[in-house]
Amino acid sequence: MYLEPFKLKELPFRLSPDPQFLYLSKQHARAKAYMESTLWFTDGFVVITGEIGSGKTTLIESFLKEVPADVVVAQINQTQVSAIDFLQAVLLQFGFSPFKMRKAELISTINNFLVEQYAAGRKVLLIVDEAQNLTMRVLEEIRLLSGVETTKDKVLRIILAGQPELNDKLDAPELAQLMQRVRLRFHLQTLAETETKSYIQHRLDVAGAGDREIFAPDTYTEVYRYCGGVPRLINTLCDTAMMAAYTADRGAVTRTDIISAVRELQWVEYSARPRPTPTTQQQPPQQQQPPQQPLPTQPPPQPPLPQSEPETALAAAAAGAEPGTTVARLLVATEGRTVQEIPLRIGRVIIGRTPDNDVQIDSRFISRHHCQVITTAHSCHIEDLNSTNGIYVKAARVRRHHLNDGDVVLVGKHELIYVDERAARGRGAFADPASGGVSFSDTAPGRHTPAGAYGAGGRAGAPQVALRADRSRSDNRDSRTRIAAVGSRVAAAARRSRRAASEIPAGRP
Repeated sequence: MYLEPFKLKELPFRLSPDPQFLYLSKQHARAKAYMESTLWFTDGFVVITGEIGSGKTTLIESFLKEVPADVVVAQINQTQVSAIDFLQAVLLQFGFSPFKMRKAELISTINNFLVEQYAAGRKVLLIVDEAQNLTMRVLEEIRLLSGVETTKDKVLRIILAGQPELNDKLDAPELAQLMQRVRLRFHLQTLAETETKSYIQHRLDVAGAGDREIFAPDTYTEVYRYCGGVPRLINTLCDTAMMAAYTADRGAVTRTDIISAVRELQWVEYSARPRPTPTTQQQPPQQQQPPQQPLPTQPPPQPPLPQSEPETALAAAAAGAEPGTTVARLLVATEGRTVQEIPLRIGRVIIGRTPDNDVQIDSRFISRHHCQVITTAHSCHIEDLNSTNGIYVKAARVRRHHLNDGDVVLVGKHELIYVDERAARGRGAFADPASGGVSFSDTAPGRHTPAGAYGAGGRAGAPQVALRADRSRSDNRDSRTRIAAVGSRVAAAARRSRRAASEIPAGRP
């Protein structure tokens, strides 16, 4: 990639929340100080909120890196759980095996553990990330845990971090008692334009740039214009711009590279972006729709953008498709059974364990942000996002793999099967009249495969993979042959996955 040409030791704009790259703006420094205060006060209870990509998780990782040895930490990242599941997760973090305990036993075990740690001179800290997904019942359990005390002190410190919806939830009248326990509360705003420049320079410096000017002076205004000071968006745009400069054989990133990256990502100005829709407590866990954005190297998921941009039409035309047309599909399978179909358009799809991904696979063998699939005008590839368990093609672990029609990629205990509809159209596969694309199934024509759930985070009512009937018998025979081949690959991948299952550790948070 561009490390050697730019003389860098590391990728400066990676997606992963690496504490060494943390840029402490005034507000980030204040938020971190609030987190640290939980270690000073026995009744420390802090709430940190911020938009997606504002740096909450990176702050937590930086804080945890500096926590003293006498602090026992329970870190919960999977928050779409019931009250019992949550209590079990807390005990699991404390080293217990709680899965056969009833609720009363769970609560008693946690209370006894907290008092024992206090007596031994140790502090206990509970950190919950993505806390906006917690139900009212789970928040009530947290309130009760915060009340555990000896005759002298409280014995549990708590940090809740989440998106702005967490504030709305905590301000509900039924949680008034919980809010009385909160000592400090802070909302992370986006970076200012001057801070955006400092942020970029800081990450480049950590990556080994030194005093070299890699971004031209007139690039920072453009970055702020399209990113609005959101750290994750800045990472995405800067990484893509560096790739553009590298492919153009330039030794520095120019304004032209920024504009080129914006066009490739199909972005609009930040002020014109649609606001994210808050999730409600009654909704089941959902995965986001694949965004219409192509090629960054390790970008975060973004909301879908309007398809009226001229660049979108140009990219689609280059691919031989109408704007927004599905050019490929990704079948998600487990144990030889297809459980979901993901349409791929010109753009990217992030796959991981948490709800902020475009495709959520709620499995302990999947990392928070596990991999991404990038579809361009002429090709498609899958790339590992520094996951714990990696991605495998033909039993070999790969960092990046160019996807060909019918390829099977192992991700934890799931298989991703790539179906290139451009190749299918070239062979005369028949079209799906409902979507303008091509649909495939591992069942007979005219029948639907039930969309199974793959864990608690699976999408309710996920789209079914359907094979549409067609007038052409030759097309029908061609599609059946094609589907049978895909089904064979699914079954073979499942066998390999089961053989490797015992060797796969749980994914990192």
